[in-house]
Amino acid sequence: MGKFTDQCVIITGAAGGIGQALSERFAREGASLVLADLNDEGVGKLAVALEHDYAIPVVTSVGDLSTPDGAKQAVEVATSTFGRLDVLVNNAGGGVIRPTLMHTEETLQATIDRNLWSALRCTLAALPVMLAAGYGRMVFIGADSVRNGLEDHAIYNAAKGGVHALVGGLSREFGMKGVTFNVVAPPAVRSPEFERYMREQPELTNRFVSQIPMGRPAELSEVAAAVEFLAGSEAGFINGQVLGVNGGSTLA
Repeated sequence: MGKFTDQCVIITGAAGGIGQALSERFAREGASLVLADLNDEGVGKLAVALEHDYAIPVVTSVGDLSTPDGAKQAVEVATSTFGRLDVLVNNAGGGVIRPTLMHTEETLQATIDRNLWSALRCTLAALPVMLAAGYGRMVFIGADSVRNGLEDHAIYNAAKGGVHALVGGLSREFGMKGVTFNVVAPPAVRSPEFERYMREQPELTNRFVSQIPMGRPAELSEVAAAVEFLAGSEAGFINGQVLGVNGGSTLA
């Protein structure tokens, strides 16, 4: 019996580095999983691997989570397959990191869609189910750069800052309803995406890491551990918080 046995967990952006780490973490704790992503092949392979390795049920939902239909589909897959929805991890994201005036209309829209609209759409789709049950945990992946103003992150921070603000408002509005809303905000994370940045823009990436007092990026497992804690029943009195998993790069 794991910590999340008999609970249904949706993980958005499951095919990415953090998403895969989150999926494995919840699988290890016995959760029934819905892996949501645009990457059909990626979530399909991950679902097969998790079912094999952890003997837990896994289904996938493939679609654009920044749209009402894509978000609604993920929730409907959860409720139709498992009859419940206990945890939503709003992990889907990914921004175009570049100087502000080098953004195009396409990169602006992509950054807001991936980070803010996906979180908002999935929250709106999942919230009625959790409110009806009188229980739920929503954990959002935010960004430490929202609080430290990291170089070349202004547009990304606009999107992730919206996520942080959304969580604060939701926690106030629904504080008496049994559903909690919290953010895990990492800095640079040692993911496949980070390794690609290291190869393509080593000087810039090293500057990002240099602002972390511990002198290294976060490990995927460290981010996943914080999410797992906030998603658990014992974290029921933690609401509306931004938890910095950041090696000390911001102190409040």
